[in-house]
This record gives sequence, structure tokens and C-alpha cells, in this order.
Amino acid sequence: MVTVSRQVKEVCSSLVLSDSMLEHVMGLMHDEICKGLSKETNGCADVKCFPTYVRNIPNGSERGKFLALDLGGTNFRVLLIELGGSQKNKMLSKIFAVPQSVMLGSGNSLFDHIADCLAVFMKEHGVQLERLPLGFTFSFPCRQEGLTKGRLVRWTKGFKCGGVEGEDVVRLLQAAIRRRGDVDIDVLAVLNDTTGTLMSCAHKNPECRVGIIIGTGTNACYLERLQNVGLWDGDFEEPQQVIINTEWGNFGRSGCLDDILTEYDREIDEKSLNPGEQVFEKMISGMYMGELARLVIAKLVKKGLLFRGQGSDILYKKGSFYTKYISEIESDKLGEYYNCREVLEELCLGLISDQDCQDIRYICEVVSTRAAQLAAAGVACLLNKMNEKKVVVGVDGSVYRFHPHFHNLMTESIEKLVSSDIKFELMLSEDGSGRGAALVAAVASRKS
Repeated sequence: MVTVSRQVKEVCSSLVLSDSMLEHVMGLMHDEICKGLSKETNGCADVKCFPTYVRNIPNGSERGKFLALDLGGTNFRVLLIELGGSQKNKMLSKIFAVPQSVMLGSGNSLFDHIADCLAVFMKEHGVQLERLPLGFTFSFPCRQEGLTKGRLVRWTKGFKCGGVEGEDVVRLLQAAIRRRGDVDIDVLAVLNDTTGTLMSCAHKNPECRVGIIIGTGTNACYLERLQNVGLWDGDFEEPQQVIINTEWGNFGRSGCLDDILTEYDREIDEKSLNPGEQVFEKMISGMYMGELARLVIAKLVKKGLLFRGQGSDILYKKGSFYTKYISEIESDKLGEYYNCREVLEELCLGLISDQDCQDIRYICEVVSTRAAQLAAAGVACLLNKMNEKKVVVGVDGSVYRFHPHFHNLMTESIEKLVSSDIKFELMLSEDGSGRGAALVAAVASRKS
């Protein structure tokens, strides 16, 4: 079997993290979470730890029809969920695209597009005349001021809609719905995709206390005791707990991760829409993994260590090596290069040897392994902080869902980092965060 070239390993060495490095990252994450939870230090914290105002998880008594809107990337989903009754847990959904022009246009255009999609969906399923409770999954950093009020802190994931940062996104959604005037909706909750993931998994397993996303972006939430939440401004009635939206994607903004940043990380950050922000996310998520691999590959080609030094115009174009290529290449059986050759041919690369394919696979493995290990360090940090003896971690996102080894890589790293007396399980959120949004609305309806 062909082995990885020594020179390729040397070029990739900065992307390989030791166990001690991961333990250091975990310690830094813990410090930032504590800063974020404290009223005195939240302002200077990278990890903001916003209270979500979601305090109850599903208990199985939820009944009725509920809508969910799920916006978190280049696709937008509308869902209709019926809980209980003769159609037990029936779910209908439709995916709508968010055009690039809308992602970079005005805030009104974005929310008008969302309202249009919602109205189309409701008419398709004959519920346009019903007044339905709705949960709105808005997966961008928000400072929540209540269950139905959340102000966008900053755009991420390539969005730059004007007039939205600092505004209440529920108000903007409701205004867009009123502008249409043909549907009647009761928005009962705004949440992000991690909270939706936690709620969706908790509906199936009540031991779920953590929700994480590893997809276009990355984030995590977890259930925290109110006594530890310095930012809490609500009542202290039971249950004395609240889901905390960590916004861990911005971990490293203050420079605490500079020691493990590579030249590739720095180039991606410098050329991004938000330089200096979302540092942790840029090392992990699907929006950047493919580009990390491309930068390494391009460097090796220019050094004459891949493809006999012959690159292609496509290879040297930013964003041309999609993150899905990493999953496809790593799906090849060891010693076989069928998917790898297909990918390289799409990039118009010729003179492809088995050695090239083996080296390309290694580059992909290094990038995905580092991403999984960093995500695992974050999860282990949360598990250790919660100190519950058994916790289910709900996980969603395209990277976790489609990469052939991500689950195993994360599990292996968490086992090394978490306290020995804590048992955990990673649970795929089969129905996505949108279902969780409907469940938050359902729990809010149950309470009212």
C-alpha cells in the first residue's frame, strides 16, 4: 500500500494537535464560558453565553399543530409538525433557497423572502386560514431579551443583510408577515439551531442536556443552573435552569488560540467577510474546511510535491475545493482512490498518481481530524462543567451528518478529555433543529 509522503506530513504538521494542546484548548474554553456567564466579565468574553429563556424541555404531553421556520445558512426550511393525536408526531417540511442577492441585500428583503416562503408552504398544506404557534430558529449570534425577543449581534456564515444587526429579529419577521397580510401566525419563540437540536433530541431522550451544530457554522448550547448565570434577569421559579447559547464559534477572538492557528487559518481569516471574528468556527465548520484543504494542496503543488507541480486554474480559485470533497475522499476504502480521482478530475488536475491520491487523502484527514478534535474539546469542557453522571449530546449539521468518520473521531477525543466518571452519548438529531423550534413553541403553549 502507498504511504504518505514525508514532505507532505511535514507541511501538514502544524495542523496536527496533541492531547496536551487539546487539554489546553479545553481549559481556555472553560475560562471563556465562565467569563461569558458573569455579568461583570461578559463584555470582554469571546464566548458570550446568552441565556435563551428556554427553561423547560419536552415531557411528551405536547399536543397540536405547530409551525417552525429554520434559517441558518444558504437554505431555509419551513415545517408543519403535529404532535399527539391520530397523526402522532407527523412532520411536513420544505426547503427554500436563500439567494446570494438576498443574503447580501437589505434586511426587509430577507424577511420578506422568509414570509413569502412561509405563506407558500401554508397554502400548499391548507393551513393558511389557521392561527398557528410558531418557533423561529434563527441561527446567528443573538442577545435574547425574552423567549420572543432576540437582537442580532452580528451576521455570520456569509450573510450581510443591512439594517438587521442590533434589531429584534422577531419584530422584523412579524412586520414582514403583516406586510403580506394573508397568513396569521403567533410567534412564541426565537431560538438558534443548537437549542432546537437539544429540544428535538430531548423529546426522544430526556437525558439530552447539550446541543451542538457542526455544519456551515458551529455552535453549542447546554442546560445550566440559574445560580451560575450572572446574566439571568428572569424569575427563579422552578425549574431553576435555562439553556445557554454559548456562541462558541467566536472563541479565540481575543487571541487565546493564536498558538495553534496555522498560516492557512490566518489566510482564511484575513480573506473572510469577518476578519478576527468566529476564529474557532473557521477551524471547524463546513464553510471553511474545504478551503483549508485547498490552501494546503495549493502550497504542496507549488512546491512540486503534488501532481508533478502542475496545478489548475480551478484549484487556485478560492472556494473551489468544497468541504463535501473531504467527506467523499475519506469515504474511499483504504488503498482505493475512486472518489479521490473523481474529485481531482473535477478540479481539472491531470497526471494523478496513487501517491498523489494517498497524500490528498492524508491532507483531508488532517483537516477533518483537527475539526473533530476541537469540537470534542468544547463538548468535553461542557460535560466537565455540568458534572452530570450521564448526558446525551444532541448533534446536527452537515459535517457531522455526512463525514464518514466525524462521529468516531469526536467520541474518541471526548473519551480522552472528559472526567472518567461521566458517561456520554452523541445522538444525531434526525429531524433537525426545525423540529426543535416547533417543540419550543409547543412547550411555551403548554405552559400558557
